[in-house]
Amino acid sequence: MTAIREFAPAKVNLTLEVPGSRADGMHEVASLVAFASAGDELSLDPAGGPGIEVTGPFADKLTGTNILARAVMLVGEQLPGLTLGSVKLQKALPVAAGIGGGSADAAALLRVAQRIPGAQSSDVDWLSIARSLGADVPACMECRPLWMTGTGHNVEPVAELPVLDAILVNPLAAVPDDKTAQVYRALGAATLGADYVAPSAPKLTNRLELLDFMRARGNHLATAAETVVPDIGAVLGALRALPNVEYAAVSGGGPTCFGIFQDRRAAEAAVREIAARRPNWWAVAATLGSARCAA
Repeated sequence: MTAIREFAPAKVNLTLEVPGSRADGMHEVASLVAFASAGDELSLDPAGGPGIEVTGPFADKLTGTNILARAVMLVGEQLPGLTLGSVKLQKALPVAAGIGGGSADAAALLRVAQRIPGAQSSDVDWLSIARSLGADVPACMECRPLWMTGTGHNVEPVAELPVLDAILVNPLAAVPDDKTAQVYRALGAATLGADYVAPSAPKLTNRLELLDFMRARGNHLATAAETVVPDIGAVLGALRALPNVEYAAVSGGGPTCFGIFQDRRAAEAAVREIAARRPNWWAVAATLGSARCAA
């Protein structure tokens, strides 16, 4: 069997509400998620020797236990006779960036693993593996617009979500290892009442409805995220100062932010302007909606 390639698209929180904290200490969320045309590239060669190789512009930013190593271990526990072979990752997305890069990589590996002969066992609970790897991994398995609730594990497809032309911008600032935990502590969300019911997925069939929904819901973590990584404020300021920008916000707990534009040409012009003014930042034009998964 030849090597299988898979795309690991960035996950962008178009909206992110945090209704409150739960009795178990976790936080309840309600988030509209889209996937970008920008992402990492993963390949798996079942005939290769076991191991994980990471290359690309952000390969040296990965520290600690690689989530791919954990994914390989969990798959091996479920299918002890399966040989995954060699895994290669081209790391094009910034690390700890609020766009689910590591989760997208793990999800891509799980999707690929399911296509290896001998892995099509009905006894394997792939969703359980995804959930054990992280709150965003089940969503990243889908590669399509989703409504996320619960702690992020509950995902519901959102049909007919309009595709948006956008740019993703990251200041490449240093972030603490426990960035997400710090952001939620800074948020100081109230405890949820026992009668809380998660909101239903929105029905947004045109671009104007989608933008209005994004402006109205926003990202509840934005202020807390800027407290933890102050450079987020500079990125949002730069995005909102761009000509033709329709909306700008931070994704997840940051520091990656996104700006929405009328079309691809305007988005690409915005990337050039950001690059000229802030050459040390990471900026890329992308579409937000469904993403290709198979590379």
